[in-house]
Amino acid sequence: MANSYTTDRSDDEIRSNTDAPEVVVHRLPLYVRVLAQLDVTGAEMVSSEQLGTQLQMTPAQIRKDLSYFGRFGKQGRGYNVKRLSQELRSILGLNRQWNAGLVGVGRLGRAIIAYPGFRPEGFHMVAAFDEDPSVVGSSVGGIDVRPIAQIKETVAELGIHIGIVAVPAPNAQSVCDALVESGIKAILNYAPVAPQVPLEVKVRGVDPVLALQSMTYFLKS
Repeated sequence: MANSYTTDRSDDEIRSNTDAPEVVVHRLPLYVRVLAQLDVTGAEMVSSEQLGTQLQMTPAQIRKDLSYFGRFGKQGRGYNVKRLSQELRSILGLNRQWNAGLVGVGRLGRAIIAYPGFRPEGFHMVAAFDEDPSVVGSSVGGIDVRPIAQIKETVAELGIHIGIVAVPAPNAQSVCDALVESGIKAILNYAPVAPQVPLEVKVRGVDPVLALQSMTYFLKS
């Protein structure tokens, strides 16, 4: 099985690489997901060719992606599924708990709070904020809704690392400003707008309308 590798290194050799292209970092969770699926089936080893088939990528691209974070062993039988998964999760910081706070408790915000997929992956929704007096003080999914004015003190109190923005577009910039001022360095933005933030703050946008608009390019003919 050519061009495949075993993982054969100690934990202290696993490292983050700030020079890795962002697009590579964005692909690492896809590797983790595929490896988890393989683990469920009982697979012990997987080659870069097999990963490439699952992810519709070339084996060379997979090996190049992984090479940004260290050498993952020698040519041989392939990657050990469990070990590679553990190492990638460590590189991504998924081996610890991350507290998140949601701003905007409308229909979308309530759906985000109710989504069961966050906690098993280490993302704990610990706070929610809104500016609507009829919502503030209520409990949604077991989380007390606080006024937006309390973001800074709540971030410090609960050790929040990630801000999730689910407010209308006109309010998104001011909400992101409040999160940044509170020390938040990572924002998941569901608002249909690109907020301006300092370079050290990472913002990922989730906009299904944009996704649909790009798909219609291929459907229009």
